[in-house]
Amino acid sequence: MEVASDIRGWDELIPDTLALIFTKLSLRERLTMIPMVCKSWASAVYGPYCWQEIEITDWSTAYEHRKNERMVQMLIARSSGSLRKLIVSGLRTRKSFTFIAKNAGSLRDLRLPRCNMNDYAITRLTRKLSMISFLDLSYCVKIGSNAIKTIGKNCKQLEVFCWNMHPTYTWGKPFEDAKAYAIASTMSKLKRLEIVYHLITNEGVLKIISSCPKLECLDLRGCWGVKLDTMSVKQNFPKLMVLRPQVLGNYI
Repeated sequence: MEVASDIRGWDELIPDTLALIFTKLSLRERLTMIPMVCKSWASAVYGPYCWQEIEITDWSTAYEHRKNERMVQMLIARSSGSLRKLIVSGLRTRKSFTFIAKNAGSLRDLRLPRCNMNDYAITRLTRKLSMISFLDLSYCVKIGSNAIKTIGKNCKQLEVFCWNMHPTYTWGKPFEDAKAYAIASTMSKLKRLEIVYHLITNEGVLKIISSCPKLECLDLRGCWGVKLDTMSVKQNFPKLMVLRPQVLGNYI
């Protein structure tokens, strides 16, 4: 007498379950190997479930920018409006930023380091980012204080903002707090802020931490114009951790 088996074949798994498994594979495996296995696997990997989170940092640093732009647009199109997380480096064209904006309705986490993004691109992009909570624009050197205000005004749910710079960014430039004031005036819900190697002063930093009551972590490494009083900061902002600014006394 044969006993019926309750074990289902891989090709019988529902698409969202398959997609969850496939997300553990590399980008190359998902694009080249999975579609060749069977029709159900190909259907799953071509559908939106596999592309709700897109992380192609390795790809974007290994290939020239035109291939990166095409890859980003192809994968975002596959997400069919369900994209929640996008991590890609070095995007250059306005077309790419516009494409992201048009498909950004469900984005929560957006990381675009080293992108050729200016104030105009920021304005176009962030109009669609009302639900974003994590934004990384590190090494995007063309962004000014007006763009920061635009981000804060459009991204009301922003909790993490990373805008780190390379040490050479500070060479030969004066200290100024306009960007710090822009953060302070528009990003009151921040819990974490990274502004490594920015030319801000004590006044700008104090404006930020007094205007962002939920701030838990502030990364000021390389901000040589900042000399905080350790005891004063600890007494007035006991929940705040400040990472290695130049301080009077010990580092916080």
